[in-house]
Amino acid sequence: MALPPSPPAPEVVAGDVARALAEDLGPGDATADLLPDGPAQAYVIAKEAGVVAGRPWFDACFRRLDPEVRIDWRVAEGQAVAAGTVLVTLAGRARALVSAERPALNFLQTLSATASRTAECVSALAGSRTRVLDTRKTLPGLRQAQKYAVRAGGGLNHRMGLYDAVMLKENHIHAAGSISAAVANARRLHPDLPLIIEVENLDELDQALAAGCDRILVDEFSDADLREAVRRAAGRIPLEVSGGVTLGRLAALGEIGVDYVSIGALTKHVQALDLSLRLGPPPA
Repeated sequence: MALPPSPPAPEVVAGDVARALAEDLGPGDATADLLPDGPAQAYVIAKEAGVVAGRPWFDACFRRLDPEVRIDWRVAEGQAVAAGTVLVTLAGRARALVSAERPALNFLQTLSATASRTAECVSALAGSRTRVLDTRKTLPGLRQAQKYAVRAGGGLNHRMGLYDAVMLKENHIHAAGSISAAVANARRLHPDLPLIIEVENLDELDQALAAGCDRILVDEFSDADLREAVRRAAGRIPLEVSGGVTLGRLAALGEIGVDYVSIGALTKHVQALDLSLRLGPPPA
C-alpha cells in the first residue's frame, strides 16, 4: 500500500473544522443537551465499498469538542474497504460524540467519495504512462481538502489556484493576440511559475510547441487528433487531456499515450460514500 498523502497544514484543517462546527452547532446542540454527558463509545461503519480519506478532519471535529476523546482507526488513509467494514472506534463524552457526528461524517464521506472516484480512474489507467489530475472545480472552501483526497486516491494535483501556475486559455490568448505573444507576457511577468498552454486544434498545438512551455493542455481533441498530437510532441512537452474525459474513455487515452488526464468530476460530481456512526461498541 502506498504511503498516505501529507495533509494540508494543521491550521487549514482547523479552519475547515471550525467553520463546519460553527454552522452546525450555532450557540449549542439543543438535542445533545438532553443526554447525560457521561463516557460513551461509538464506531463508524462503511455501508458501501470505497477508499477512505479525510481522517485529519474527522479527528479534529471530535477533538475540538472533547480534547480527551480516544480515536482508534482500523483502516489507513487511502485504503480500499468493503461494505460492512468498521473504520474507526471512539471513546469520549456522549454529548461531544453526537454533536461532532454530522460534521465529522460530512468530511469523511465527501473526501472518501473523491478518493474513491480517483482510485477508480487510476485503476482504469493501470499499465499506462497516463496519470490522473484534478482541476479547480472544487467545492467552495474545501479545495485543499479535496485535493488531498485526490492524492489519497492515487491521483496528482493540478495547480492549487490562480497563483501557482500560469495557464493560458482561449480568452487569454485572444486578448494577447497570439499564443507567442501570450507566452512572452507570461515569461516576462512570471518567469518562475510553471506555464501551461491550452490548445483547441493541431495548428495551435504546433504554435505552443514552438513557443515552449511546461505542459500543453489539449481540449476536446478526437482520439485521431490526440494520436497525432502525441506524435508531434514526441515527448518534448507533456500533454494533458481535458474535456470529455469519462471513465469509459480512460483506457483508450492511456493506450494513446498522453501524459495526463484532468478530470473535474473527481471533485465536482461528488456522491458521498455511505458511512454511518453508531453509539455503542462495534459488532464483533
